[in-house]
Amino acid sequence: MSRKKIARILLVLAVFASLTLTELTPLSLVQDASAVTQADIDKLKDELSGMNSEKSQLEKELKSIQNDKSAALAQKENIDKQINLLQSEIKGVESLISNYESLITQTEQEIRENEEEEARQYEKFCERVRSMEERGTVSYWSVLFDSASFSDLLSAMDFISEIMDSDQKVIDDLRALREQIEQKKASLETSLAEQQSAKETLVAKKSELNTQRAAAEKVLAELKANEAQYKQVLSEMDAAMERQQAEIVRLSRELAAKNGDTTATLGGYIWPCSSRYITSPLGARYTGIPGASTNHAGIDIGRVGYTTQAVAAKAGTVIISAYNKYRGNYVVVSHGSGNTTTYQHLSSRSVSVGDYVAQGQVVGITGTTGVSRGPHLHFEITENGKIVNPLNYLTNYIKGW
Repeated sequence: MSRKKIARILLVLAVFASLTLTELTPLSLVQDASAVTQADIDKLKDELSGMNSEKSQLEKELKSIQNDKSAALAQKENIDKQINLLQSEIKGVESLISNYESLITQTEQEIRENEEEEARQYEKFCERVRSMEERGTVSYWSVLFDSASFSDLLSAMDFISEIMDSDQKVIDDLRALREQIEQKKASLETSLAEQQSAKETLVAKKSELNTQRAAAEKVLAELKANEAQYKQVLSEMDAAMERQQAEIVRLSRELAAKNGDTTATLGGYIWPCSSRYITSPLGARYTGIPGASTNHAGIDIGRVGYTTQAVAAKAGTVIISAYNKYRGNYVVVSHGSGNTTTYQHLSSRSVSVGDYVAQGQVVGITGTTGVSRGPHLHFEITENGKIVNPLNYLTNYIKGW
């Protein structure tokens, strides 16, 4: 066998020995350990797409009724639903941005680990071949040192036809590792671009939300300016609220009977939000329109916004979490047979029917959905099936009426 042939074989063996004896990490072990996956992100995108379709349908419905002045309440209900969807979209986009952040962090970490492993193996390869060259057992020094990078080295190695199958597998694995790194870098660039797009979408959605809230305010202002229509709406609202109150009491008693507990303790309430400013107390109130006084079944707490938390005034079980064209987004918590608290005009709800809530737990965020002008929290207490004045218990209030 020629010296040249022997030298080639020795170089092959050197490559194989250096890569196997230095504990090359198999490619199969260099895998993603992502807590967030692209599938998670795609699922969120699909959900957001569905919300967009639903919102488009609501916009079409609004166009068909917005010129009908007698349909002001229907307009307000439609806008409220659009606001609910926008808020869900905003939450979805915020989750999307957060997922991208996690995915980007994970990908960057995986790239660093892969590149460190590649550098470690390349350095050990260099040391091994230097050692072989110094002993005069190989004469392919140029194969190594004429390469500008590890990728160049892999390309140069292609001409060594004597590499056995097992040796070629090692080289193939290293080449695949380099390809994996490049793929991750491309994926990282895509994630960064999509995250930036999501951030821009978030800004647009928040702007749209503000526009919709202004539109809702305008509809209610126009409704109030139409005295005859406003009186009719208030009359219908009072009748509807009485029916709903009877249903609330029924649900509370039904839940208590189901749980085998028909007794309830009175009192023990805390303030349902951070504000103590009362803009309207319980009882008959004047609307500004002759003959259109209405019976206010609770208290209105002002000086709140679209981010103020509404919390459970007392521990209990949620029996209603829904939207109603009069009450808007509202939550009712049962505290025993015939004993409930109600939280109305919420911009969003945080609990579902059947949830047990501790005293002070967030049930929603204040807002102005339903028949409401400006953000406030309408709060009611029912004891033994009867509406009672919350200010009998919440005495440290600021009078604003």
